Amino acid sequence: MEEQNICPWCYTEIVWDEEIGPEKHCPHCENELSGYRTMQIGIDRDEDDREEDWDEKEEAKQDDSYNEDSNEGFRQLNVSWLAAEQTIRQITDSQDEAPECPTCREFMLEAGKQSVTLQPTIHAATGKPVIQSPFETVTYICPSCFQTSTVLGPEARDQMLALLTPKE
Repeated sequence: MEEQNICPWCYTEIVWDEEIGPEKHCPHCENELSGYRTMQIGIDRDEDDREEDWDEKEEAKQDDSYNEDSNEGFRQLNVSWLAAEQTIRQITDSQDEAPECPTCREFMLEAGKQSVTLQPTIHAATGKPVIQSPFETVTYICPSCFQTSTVLGPEARDQMLALLTPKE
């Protein structure tokens, strides 16, 4: 007579003959069929009885332990930072550009524009500067690591490309 078994790993029905004996490994998934890796969780009747004796004082004590400040385990939740994240998301969504921070890869917030005046360098290869002074830059601040970054403003970019483009 054949006995049937089901593999606890792949749920395949394993049919084996009494003459050969039970399989030690599943022929389909090759996992062991012995029970040494299987956890049996038993519910003792004593534990059920103790749960019935649970009273409101113990429940209140259990609820209060949730509120205790502890420096163990996970980092403490910073409520003000969670509130700021929503505002940061709204600001980055409203910006024309939101560059990534080169340090931590968070989106940066536009802090403002600055007019830069400098003595331009005349390059020998082109015979002219790469940008004319004054020009505008846009400063961005990372809300996560507070790194700042400055990029040319849109008009200054166009001016730079026009000066670098060869005229025919």
